[in-house]
Amino acid sequence: MAVIVRDAGAEQLSAIEDLEQLCFSLPWTLEQLKSQLPDDRHEFLVALDDAGTLLGYVGMMHILDEGYISNVAVSPEARRQGIGRLLIRTLLDRAEKLELSFVTLEVRESNAPAIALYSGFGFLPVGRRKKYYERPAEDAILMTNMMK
Repeated sequence: MAVIVRDAGAEQLSAIEDLEQLCFSLPWTLEQLKSQLPDDRHEFLVALDDAGTLLGYVGMMHILDEGYISNVAVSPEARRQGIGRLLIRTLLDRAEKLELSFVTLEVRESNAPAIALYSGFGFLPVGRRKKYYERPAEDAILMTNMMK
């Protein structure tokens, strides 16, 4: 299966919303997702198969030289096939071109696969946000990649 990573567009918003609802207990609304579409402050990437089916997405807001990853999601059927790795790698390449000093994110403390993925890209735990997540209530691990 060929996988293409490219900027998200309005034509993917419905599929992104569906995947968001499938992956998260408190999914973002369509309007919130729309606000993340690529512009001068946002990178929003989708991974598509050769038929154009959404496999996953990642979003990042950047201000000055700081990057904040908002969401990372991969379709359950496409997991463990390198899609998340490809999305994160592509996003970090963009962060490098934007000359960001660091990129940071939050991850559920129980999400060992995601923590392992991020650690593999140089993200290190730098803090904890108590009861950051709901449904179920759980702490978030704050992880940061110092780009420079």
